[in-house]
This record gives sequence, structure tokens and C-alpha cells, in this order.
Amino acid sequence: MKVPFKFSRQPELQSPSLVVGWSADAGKLGTKVTDYLNRKLGGQSFCEIEPVEFSPLGGVTIEDDLIQFPETKFYSCPKNDLMIFSSDPPSYEWYKFLNLILDIAEHYCHVKELYTIGGMVSLGAHTTPRELIGTFNSLELKKALSHYNLTRGLDYETPPGQRPTLNSFLLWVAKRRNIPGVNLWVPIPFYLVAVDDPKAQKRILEFFNQRFDLRIDFNDLDEEITRRNEKIVQMRTRFPEIDEYITRLESNLRLSEDENERLVKEIEKFLREKRG
Repeated sequence: MKVPFKFSRQPELQSPSLVVGWSADAGKLGTKVTDYLNRKLGGQSFCEIEPVEFSPLGGVTIEDDLIQFPETKFYSCPKNDLMIFSSDPPSYEWYKFLNLILDIAEHYCHVKELYTIGGMVSLGAHTTPRELIGTFNSLELKKALSHYNLTRGLDYETPPGQRPTLNSFLLWVAKRRNIPGVNLWVPIPFYLVAVDDPKAQKRILEFFNQRFDLRIDFNDLDEEITRRNEKIVQMRTRFPEIDEYITRLESNLRLSEDENERLVKEIEKFLREKRG
């Protein structure tokens, strides 16, 4: 029987922590953080899950008339004993897919703990400091992270009749295997969900920097945050209506549904034009 994954090399890991990020995430947070870690730490791909069983059309999707192959790759950062999984979310067989992740992490790499990354949609303004929220499957890990700047009091339960998030499901599967884990969530302003949010990226990366003693210099990310803020300031100056909307959000006032939609549309359009 053919195994649904393939190793390209044997990773040099001892008892690593596993960081998981998904491509379909608010503000692209999962892949932005995992890509940044791999770039800064020299992460190297060592294993890939075959997408055929878990994605439509044998693992292929079509976007803008281009064939898109899903990425489901494991990376190793031996110097930091860190294991990173960056993936498109599966369309089918969630339980089998998540167990496969942990099979590889546990049986081949002797993983000791799990960290997942997720963005939450926030109704606040982009000028609000980003909060880092943790939900746990282990009291021991919750206590171990008590001295970090991490909100730990949230007890999240999937609403009745709804499917759990991939991160919540993965945390549950890990608990059944006695792998301690935490879902790390950062609220992202709703009008940045479809683009990206470098402030949210830095918030979660700062946690990993402290937790794993990575000694990362965030000058490049700070410059990106500055550029993003400057672009939004330009937009607020040019479009008084948009400035009014954001000012109201900064004062904890809510917008109407139509105003929300207009703010999202105009912010996305302006940021993408500037990027182009």
C-alpha cells in the first residue's frame, strides 16, 4: 500500500516543537508567519503529503486560468529544533489528514508540542494593538506559558451545528495522542482580512522569538508595518469618508453593514493599487 507522503531527506531534529500554518487564513497570517520563520531560520523542506485524497481534482485547483497545486510541506530548522508545517487546508478527509500530520511529526520526528496559527476577524481599527490569544489542550502547557504576554482565559467551543476550525480539530486530535498544544489567535481588522496584516504577523512572531529563543531581528517587518501605516494615512487624507469610518472604529463605534463593505472594498483596492 502506497503511503500518502514522501520524504525528500531525513531531518536532523531531536525533540522539536511543531508550528502549523494554513494558507486560507484571515490576513494570510498562517503562511506569512511560516514563510517568515523559514526564511529567517533557513528552514528546509523534508517531507510532503500527497494531496490527491484530500483536495479536489486530484489536488489541483484553477485560479485566474492558472493551475494551482496545493502545498503540504514540512520544514526543519535543526539549529532551533523547530518543525514547521505549511499547507493549504484539505477539502476532504479532515480527520485522516490531521492524523497524518501528527503521524509524521510524532513517529518520524518525536515532536514534543504543537503550536497552530490563526487569524480572527476583528471589528476594531488597524491602529489598535494586536492581542495574542491562546486556547490549549493541556493545563501543563497553559501554565508553562503563563509568563508570556498571552491571553489565556478564552474557553472556545464550536457553536452547535457548526464544523470546528482546522486548528481546533488538530488540537483535539493532538490531545488524544497526549501531545500538548495551543492554538494561537490574533484578531485582525476586518478590512485587512483579504490582504495581510504585518502587525499581526509580528505579534505572533515575537511570541515565537521569545518562546524558542530565535533571536530574530524584525527590522524588515518593522519597515513593512511603517509602509502599511503610511499608505493608510495617505488614503485617509485623500478620502475623508474613509477617514471618518476609521476614526469611528478607533472610538469603538460600529459601522453599518454598507459602511463596512465600502471600507473593505476601498482599502483593498487602494493597497493593491499601491502594491502594483
